[in-house]
Amino acid sequence: MTQSAASSAHPVSAGHATTPSTRVHFADIPPEFAPTPEHPIRVRSRPMPAGERIAQHTHAWAQLAYASRGVLRVGVADSTWMVPPSRAIFVPPRINHEVVIVEDAYLRTLYIDESAVPPGLDACRVVEVSGLLREVIAAIDTRELTTTRERLLGALALDELTRSVPLPLSVPMPSEKRLRALCEALLANPANTDPLERWASSVGASTRTIARLFRNELGMSFSQWRQQAVLARAIPLLHQGRALSHVSQELGYQSQSAFSAMFRRAFGESPRAFMMRGTERRSGDPADDDLHDHSTETTSDEARESA
Repeated sequence: MTQSAASSAHPVSAGHATTPSTRVHFADIPPEFAPTPEHPIRVRSRPMPAGERIAQHTHAWAQLAYASRGVLRVGVADSTWMVPPSRAIFVPPRINHEVVIVEDAYLRTLYIDESAVPPGLDACRVVEVSGLLREVIAAIDTRELTTTRERLLGALALDELTRSVPLPLSVPMPSEKRLRALCEALLANPANTDPLERWASSVGASTRTIARLFRNELGMSFSQWRQQAVLARAIPLLHQGRALSHVSQELGYQSQSAFSAMFRRAFGESPRAFMMRGTERRSGDPADDDLHDHSTETTSDEARESA
């Protein structure tokens, strides 16, 4: 990758960096949201302000988290996933994960009973939310929904999910202590263009050892992994409306064209085209003011009872 040669000293230590504004709380999933074989899909809708972090947790059902607006970061043991608007992340049952709200978001989460999870959906993935899937999610999250219609819409949502193509929005994370410390430091500062030799020295390992660990633990080279880290950082910056030239510079690229070429190779489209689909107004979305009104959370059962 063509990047500027800006480098700095970077003592590396293990552990996750947390910004002072981050508000940490534990997952509080009320019983009425838990799916069952009789009601295999539940929908939970709520605004989530930037800085919220739901601590690591697990549950017996799968989930599809979709933010019609805003950016999420989801972490599991071996990967970090960036989820921009109009995309969703699928998390299988019993996978320990945490969620960080990077940008103010309106979050719709589908909780899916394990018995209803389609075959082959056994790993986390970020997918494009098609127009059909978006409308089906909005239709499930409504006040007037019979049990029969709930089942039909749920089946359609799952079928559409299986047809969705996974997007390269994950940053795989290693388990080996030295390599993980290096990766966490580079995630915190993806614009750093120090060569592998310097990064290896910072964690007390040889260049050959770190290169081997990248191949063995992550299945990719150091430069390939660094590109994934840059892409993960680029998504929230682009969503903030930053000029592409500023994003390119902030991520260490010498030119906007070099960054755009890398982005197009990864996603098959320009940064502008990628983000345009996430900023369009989506039908069924709440008003912008609702982003800071936590009283809008509803359940399918509550909707039926109040109808």
